[in-house]
Amino acid sequence: MFEAAFRNLDDTLRKDAGCSNELDYIEAKSWLLFLKYLNDFEGDKISAAKLNGETYTRLVNDEFKWTTWAAPKTADGKIDYNKALTGEDLKEFIDNKLIK
Repeated sequence: MFEAAFRNLDDTLRKDAGCSNELDYIEAKSWLLFLKYLNDFEGDKISAAKLNGETYTRLVNDEFKWTTWAAPKTADGKIDYNKALTGEDLKEFIDNKLIK
């Protein structure tokens, strides 16, 4: 499952202008994977804090949370395709805000 996802990501990034091999985009790919991991990690920390009657302050601003720009969810937990960034909006966000 993950192998296919990584292959699709590689294929997409390789098509970007100026990328001739994996070394050209490995930093961006690593950063995106880290943001996904951090989002999941902080979600676990928030759940644990709630169970203990505590609060947890996120390390990442809401604007940069994975669930804000990459996979926003509706109230029932499904991906909200109306809020997810795509196309030029996604490219602009990543190029100008997420990975300058």
